[in-house]
Amino acid sequence: MDAGSINSSSSLKAQSRFPLQQQFLPRMNSKENLDRFIPNRSAMDMDYAHFMLTEGRKGKENPTVNSPSREAYRKQLAESLNMNRTRILAFKNKPPAPVELMPQDHSHHHHQPKTAKPRRHIPQTSERTLDAPDLVDDFYLNLLDWGSSNVLAIALGSTVYLWDASDGSTSELVTVDDEDGPITSVNWAPDGRHIAIGLNNSHIQLWDSASNRQLRTLKGGHRSRVGSLAWNNHILTTGGMDGQIINNDVRIRSHIVETYRGHTQEVCGLKWSASGQQLASGGNDNLIHIWDRSTALSNSATQWLHRLEDHTSAVKALAWCPFQGNLLASGGGGGDKSIKFWNTHTGACLNSIDTGSQVCSLLWNKNERELLSSHGFTQNQLTVWKYPSMVKMAELTGHTSRVLYMAQSPDGCTVATAAGDETLRFWNVFGVPEVAAKAAPKANPEPFSHLNRLR
Repeated sequence: MDAGSINSSSSLKAQSRFPLQQQFLPRMNSKENLDRFIPNRSAMDMDYAHFMLTEGRKGKENPTVNSPSREAYRKQLAESLNMNRTRILAFKNKPPAPVELMPQDHSHHHHQPKTAKPRRHIPQTSERTLDAPDLVDDFYLNLLDWGSSNVLAIALGSTVYLWDASDGSTSELVTVDDEDGPITSVNWAPDGRHIAIGLNNSHIQLWDSASNRQLRTLKGGHRSRVGSLAWNNHILTTGGMDGQIINNDVRIRSHIVETYRGHTQEVCGLKWSASGQQLASGGNDNLIHIWDRSTALSNSATQWLHRLEDHTSAVKALAWCPFQGNLLASGGGGGDKSIKFWNTHTGACLNSIDTGSQVCSLLWNKNERELLSSHGFTQNQLTVWKYPSMVKMAELTGHTSRVLYMAQSPDGCTVATAAGDETLRFWNVFGVPEVAAKAAPKANPEPFSHLNRLR
């Protein structure tokens, strides 16, 4: 089981900080009179130090020309300092060149040397940090989402704020009453205009962000808080602390169209596949269920396609692979600490990696075969993995508490993270897509191309 809510904010702190204001870290003035390090010269080997300064750090890439007297001095000094020991198992001579048994005529074939792809630089620090006072430190909630219109939504206590990535402006969408809140989940609809807000009182509100107007409230389905949301076109899927998963058709008055029953504890992770045919759900009962939409439509809504029982702690982190439709990544909580990969057609576990810490969230790179994970104790880090080798490409630190929530920008390059330290950070972790960087401007631009990426 994973630690749930930790009340880390106070009213005094909330009054002293305004939401989504940029933090400016103090920089050290190079002209300040800082404490000097004064060495104990009596304890220093001055001859050895001189040797290392003059000769010891010279490598083959930085050749120098020495006079005979300087060379003799260097050899005598190295001898006295016992620096002439030969390397153990060192190669004395180059191996002989291979004999070419079948001579080839190279006059007609000119093979270009194959150049290795340069390793992409991943910035080690966040490019922007915003205050997020009253952010609820609860592993089971989902309080951050980035919509297709390049607007990021974050729930802070009982209020949803919108941060426009194109100009950095902040606005307040809604503050719910104390008896209804706090807000337990937020999720943008595919159009980037409408947003669903899950509440502690089991209701779900639908809002139009363009007109700042509430459209309707979905109620009667859940018996307790709604901590997870996922859109599939006009279907809004909701997961509650009651263990139920409900498909709501937001176009009709009687909105409940299917109910999935399989979890015995809170549903904290919900993700639809890109095709909209399969739904993955993760719960505090350590289970993952794969639900098939076609099965649900044939009046067998309570029957899952696969029940995956390999995790040993709560499963909140779920991410469908963008380049392989039946590949699902999942992350386990503090008692599990693993990332697992599943073939959702067969239900087989393809691989499992021990990360060493609680896995809070997972995101795939949309442009490269990479996976990003966010973690809790002890490092509260972000880790970039190369798939399928699962070699660590980078570890990014900066948060001082577990990184509970992650969201990806529409272009897939920037990732926003929110943590229990009440900060919202932006990381240029996935870089600029190589294809997009080389592509010439098109006559018909892609949707949302007028929106700037975070810098």
